[in-house]
Amino acid sequence: MITIAAHGITYIEPLDGSCEWYWGTDYIHGDLYEAEELYRAHHPVNSNCLIFVHYPDGRVVEPIKGKPGQYFGRPISYDEKIQILLVDFPQSTIRIFQYNDAANQTIEIATLPVAAVENCYNLLLRRYPLMLTRHANDGKFQIVWPETVEIEIEEPETFFDRKGDQLYFSKWHEEPEYREEIVVRKYPTGEITEIIPGSWTRMPNGQIWILQ
Repeated sequence: MITIAAHGITYIEPLDGSCEWYWGTDYIHGDLYEAEELYRAHHPVNSNCLIFVHYPDGRVVEPIKGKPGQYFGRPISYDEKIQILLVDFPQSTIRIFQYNDAANQTIEIATLPVAAVENCYNLLLRRYPLMLTRHANDGKFQIVWPETVEIEIEEPETFFDRKGDQLYFSKWHEEPEYREEIVVRKYPTGEITEIIPGSWTRMPNGQIWILQ
């Protein structure tokens, strides 16, 4: 049995894209979008705590300590490094950091104005390559960084992954019976190139399983 110094965080989950890291936050103001709504309503926003726990030794790291008015989004792993999304509301900036555990080094790799997005709803780090995306409720999927692309999609499509010039979305149908399919769209036009029956599951090693 291992006791984890988790800063009061009671739940951790696997870090997307990694077999050896888990992550957790205290969600002091809910998710990133909920914190943004509070700030826009002129309520004080304290930063959530974001920790990473290494498996199997249980070592805890906190690469960045947030400041008042800052809030962390959902992190991922890319290129064997931890990618961290942080929005600084007072400074009106979206910042992306990269933590290299082997070098015990955290660097900032991108800074964007908050005005680059309508709001922080479904603002997420994705891959491959590493990118910042936003899935709005108006039938649009946006790549915010490092390119700026907007693609018209159908409801209820949900973005899952990118492989070069192919974008993969999951879509479900209820009639005549429930089923799922994978919609493959061409980047950057959004043209549908293939529809694959089944659901999409990413394994910890990055391999994709299609359940049919």
